Amino acid sequence: MRAAEGRGTDVTREDRRPPAAELFDALGAEYEKAFAHAPAHRAALAWLIGRLPPAARTLDVGSGTGRPTAAALVAAGHSVLGVDVSPVMVELAARQVPGAEFRCADIRELPLGTGVFDGVCVFFSLLQMTRAEQSALLRRLSAALRPGGHLVLATVPADVTDAEVSFMGRPVRATSFAEDGVVGMAQAAGLTVLSRHGTVFTPDHPGAGPEPNLFLYCRRGASAEAV
Repeated sequence: MRAAEGRGTDVTREDRRPPAAELFDALGAEYEKAFAHAPAHRAALAWLIGRLPPAARTLDVGSGTGRPTAAALVAAGHSVLGVDVSPVMVELAARQVPGAEFRCADIRELPLGTGVFDGVCVFFSLLQMTRAEQSALLRRLSAALRPGGHLVLATVPADVTDAEVSFMGRPVRATSFAEDGVVGMAQAAGLTVLSRHGTVFTPDHPGAGPEPNLFLYCRRGASAEAV
């Protein structure tokens, strides 16, 4: 099961570093090699970019190395705030995508404001949070969108709570919802799920196997429409 991209808590004290920060500090560019080429991820990015106004303000939750998400948004002429709990990832991202802004912070605690973003990306950045934290964060992200703004969310749909799984050869603990639970969480956050896409992806990493991925294409304050 794929773990979260961006993920964690306060990193100002070493003894408070969350497992996610340690995991992604260790992975670094290896994570990008394994996942950046995922076709469904790039399709979701293209969908979002096609719906953003010119020079849109966007938020990348769990920004990782900055590629492909922040890089694609910057290349399309948009401003990007990337947030990740891993200082190694933030350093990589700042070097690889100098046109974006990156912060090493806990997205659960970072003030976001209301109605300030045109687009939000949440690619696999919830899986190391509890279900309550995932739901609360999605409500905050929805509120941070301007009315009519768009959000793309990707996760591993599975009815698991604090399950130990192997991720790129390392043991991690993951929590998620089954597909209908993910959709319900988005709807409860005030988002309209315009479309959902399930796929199977095999990371480019020794020993990796196929894993289910779910992508939700959402809009704040919209009635259902074709995508």
